[in-house]
Amino acid sequence: MRLQVKGKNVEVSESIRAYTEEKLRKLERHLNDPTRVEVELAVERNPSISANHIAEATVWTKGPVLRARESSSDMKASIDQLADKLTRQVKRYREKQRRRTGRGDSGEGSPSPDDSEPLVVKTKQFAVKPMTAEEAVLQLELIGHDFFVFKNAESGDVNVVYRRRDSSYGLIEPQA
Repeated sequence: MRLQVKGKNVEVSESIRAYTEEKLRKLERHLNDPTRVEVELAVERNPSISANHIAEATVWTKGPVLRARESSSDMKASIDQLADKLTRQVKRYREKQRRRTGRGDSGEGSPSPDDSEPLVVKTKQFAVKPMTAEEAVLQLELIGHDFFVFKNAESGDVNVVYRRRDSSYGLIEPQA
C-alpha cells in the first residue's frame, strides 16, 4: 500500500506523519489488493469553527474508491476518527465482496433479511422541468436541499446541481 500524507494550510510534522502512517497501515490487513492512500491534513483558519483540524483520505482499491473526512479540535483525534471510519468502510467493502462470491458458489439468490447491504427505503417522483443551471441553483436555494435534479434546457439532459462544502455549487452532467 502506497501512503501519501500532505498538508493544506498546515506543515505536516514528522511525528504527525508517522502517527498517520501508523494508524492507516492497519488498513492493509483488510485490503489484499495493491492500493494507494492519499491523506490530506488541514487546519481551518476560521476562529468560529471549533472542529478546525480536518483529516481527509482517499483510498483507491481495485473496486470502489473510498473517501472519508473527519474533523475535531485535535489533529490526532481527527486522524483516529478517520482511521476508524475508513476501517469500517473497508470491512463493509470486503464483506460485500465475500457475499457476492459466496452467493455465486452456493446458488443462493436472495439476500437474507439481516444483510447489511444498503436498501432503498423511499422512492420519490417529480416533474423534471427544463431550466438553466443558474435557475436550478436558485431552485436549490428555495427548497433548502443539498442537491437539485433538473433537465438542462441547453443540452436536454438530466443534470444535478449540488452545494459544495465551501458553499459554492457543483454541476453534474452525464456523459454518453
